[in-house]
Amino acid sequence: MKNFALIGAAGYIAVRHMLAIKDTGNNLIAALDKFDSVGIIDSYFPEADFFTEFERFDRHIDKLRHNDNKQIDYVSICTPNYLHDSHIRFALKQQADAICEKPLVLNPWNVDALAEVEKETGKRINTILQLRLHPSIIKLKKEVENGPKDKIYNIDLTYLTSRGRWYFISWKGDMQKSGGVATNIGVHFFDMLSWIFGDVKENIVHVSEKSKAAGLLKLERADVRWFLSVDYNNIPEEIKKNGQRTYRSISVNGKDLEFSDGFTNLHTVSYREILKGKGFGLDDVRSTIQTVYEIRNAAPIGLKGDYHPLLNKK
Repeated sequence: MKNFALIGAAGYIAVRHMLAIKDTGNNLIAALDKFDSVGIIDSYFPEADFFTEFERFDRHIDKLRHNDNKQIDYVSICTPNYLHDSHIRFALKQQADAICEKPLVLNPWNVDALAEVEKETGKRINTILQLRLHPSIIKLKKEVENGPKDKIYNIDLTYLTSRGRWYFISWKGDMQKSGGVATNIGVHFFDMLSWIFGDVKENIVHVSEKSKAAGLLKLERADVRWFLSVDYNNIPEEIKKNGQRTYRSISVNGKDLEFSDGFTNLHTVSYREILKGKGFGLDDVRSTIQTVYEIRNAAPIGLKGDYHPLLNKK
């Protein structure tokens, strides 16, 4: 049984981490969040110590480090994107491995700096890239690997997930804290596509706004037209009529990739791989962090060239 600490216990994604810790037969020793609406802990680890101040949490973890029975083996990080780098460093310096939600960091140079911390401490940084573990995605990767080596696939990626006014008041609406829409809701899709179809050769941005972004990624073996939005107005009318506020689609050469199911336990699968020493590390995220950084800093060219078809309806 491994001992875990968790930073960011009040966030919605933290529940999946608590479940993964429990389902893998391990123990949550301590949790931190500046918000105290964390009653969900009772469903998983009611005996876990809880802190709302980082300083007291830091002191507690440091004391546990000198207790053979309670020393923290892993720190799970579910905090806002801009805090990941700092919390990863905290974990490693406490002689624990880190398990961090995506995006691991916001800037490419942060990855290089964290590699130095790994060397200094001898501990490992893991990130959650659950789409790589989805059965439908794994199947597609095998099909591409076994298909014609010179084939270029045409892909449309659409992820429209409506958010209310709160979104832009929260850290998620702050470009400096979240990295913007493409980083916050798109990074795992970009990672999955480059994992299957190869490195980015060209990165074109057509639209870049606070609530939406769209562009064209030319990968080694695919051209990807992508459109990401948190604006309800971008949801297709037929989807709205069904009362839905989210629309997610990936089409490969005109054929929809069905991957709506199978998400419920992917964090647990991720934890099992991490505990076996097979987690996704810094080298796995480096190229995608570069991709979303370039998108965030690109000058959009407008509706020119090969752009996503839904942009005509925006």
